[in-house]
Amino acid sequence: MHLSSSDQNLFKDVLKRVSRSFYLTLAILPHAVRSQIGLAYLLARAADTIADTGELDDAVRLECLGQMKGQLWRSSPDWGRIQRIQARVITKQANPDERRLLEELEGCFRIFQGFSSTDRSHIAQVLTVLIGGMEFDLHQFPTTNGQPLHALKAIHDFEYYTYAVAGCVGEFWTKMMCTHLPGFRQWDQSCMIPLGIRYGKGLQMVNILRDLPKDLRNGRCYIPAVLLDQVSLRPDQLLDEASAQAFRPLFRTLIQEARDHLDQGWRYTMAIPPVEIRLRLACMWPILIGIRTLQQLSVSPHVLSPDRTIKIARSEVYRIVATTGLTGGCGTVGTAYWGYWRKRII
Repeated sequence: MHLSSSDQNLFKDVLKRVSRSFYLTLAILPHAVRSQIGLAYLLARAADTIADTGELDDAVRLECLGQMKGQLWRSSPDWGRIQRIQARVITKQANPDERRLLEELEGCFRIFQGFSSTDRSHIAQVLTVLIGGMEFDLHQFPTTNGQPLHALKAIHDFEYYTYAVAGCVGEFWTKMMCTHLPGFRQWDQSCMIPLGIRYGKGLQMVNILRDLPKDLRNGRCYIPAVLLDQVSLRPDQLLDEASAQAFRPLFRTLIQEARDHLDQGWRYTMAIPPVEIRLRLACMWPILIGIRTLQQLSVSPHVLSPDRTIKIARSEVYRIVATTGLTGGCGTVGTAYWGYWRKRII
């Protein structure tokens, strides 16, 4: 699909404002899938902005999310309904970049309408799941005065959440690549889609483990209560850094689970044909950053401290990008880095 100059500006300007890191990833994607994946990201980010607009009641956010989800499956969007979503949310959004994104919601749906029916279906499917994950989050962690701490109850809640907010993206990418890139037409989607799902779930688990102290103080505990019971802890006890020792065995188990998911994500990445250098790099960078972050989490004594943000240095991110980029997404180079830090997860 050829984008007009105004549509190109939407991608270059708005997307760069709301996520510089994803903008860089999008810039190296093959042209055949760049617009579809960029548009899917913008719509997902707009929905996430609606879900995170704390000035709105939960019921209003859920209603707007449901209406937005419904527009994805219409033969032609109801522009009046989209404008009503904008009117309800934009005035409550303090972040100027997020507000600008919401102001462009009509433009996003206009671009969406210009894609093929197959692409629209793939985008609608992944966004339906992603928005479902946002709705699940709002139901699980309702906004109330005082923000009492809640935890997911069961393991299947955790599995659904990691799939709905990230694993489904691996499924979407696989379908888009197999649809548009000749080098992927030999891929067996029944084998590759599960690997793509595990790629996404692994990255989301890294995010959950890294952001645990911050989420706890926002009333959210994504570690299921049934797992905390196994180490005789309640969610509220995780607010106390002194609980780190009792929590460590469960934390280590979760790190190992995340590592196992990322192992399958690396298999997925290495299965990308070497000639698809841009796509290889787009998949290499997040997972190499993820395994390094996981290694840091595994050795940190401050996993429950809200004052210690565990993340890799910007210089190391640049080194990953430069080394893999200059070697053309070489599997040998990437796997050497992968194996080095994977072995140092304890």
